[in-house]
Amino acid sequence: MPSIFTRIINREIPGYIVAENEHAIAFLDINPLNEGHTLVVPKLEVDKLFDLDEDAYLNLQAFTHKVAKAIEKAIPCLRVGVAVIGLEVPHAHIHLIPLHGIHDIDFGRPKLKLSQEQFEEIVVKIKAEM
Repeated sequence: MPSIFTRIINREIPGYIVAENEHAIAFLDINPLNEGHTLVVPKLEVDKLFDLDEDAYLNLQAFTHKVAKAIEKAIPCLRVGVAVIGLEVPHAHIHLIPLHGIHDIDFGRPKLKLSQEQFEEIVVKIKAEM
C-alpha cells in the first residue's frame, strides 16, 4: 500500500501543498509544531532519506532550500529549523519548522491545532514567496 505521502502526491487524499516540482513536493504538516511547519517529500517513495541516490538527494535538498527561504519570508521566525526523523511515515521526508526558540523543534511537545482556514492562509503566504 502506498504511503500517506504518496497518496498526497497522487492527489488521492488532500494536502496543503505549498510547492512542487517534478522530483518533490512540499506540504504543511497537519500536526504542526509551529505555523508554517512544512514537510518536503521526494516523489519517489523510499523509506529512508539516505536511500535516495545522489542525484535524487541533491535535487531534494535544492528544492528544500527554496521552500525554506519562502517559509522564512512568509512566517515571522528567527530561522527555519530542519529535522529528519522519518519514524512516523515510511517515506523519506524533511521537516522545515519556523523557530522562535530551541523548544520549537521538540517533537515531544503538543502539536498545534489549526483550522482549515488557518492552514489555507499559511499556504497562500508561503506560495506567494515561492
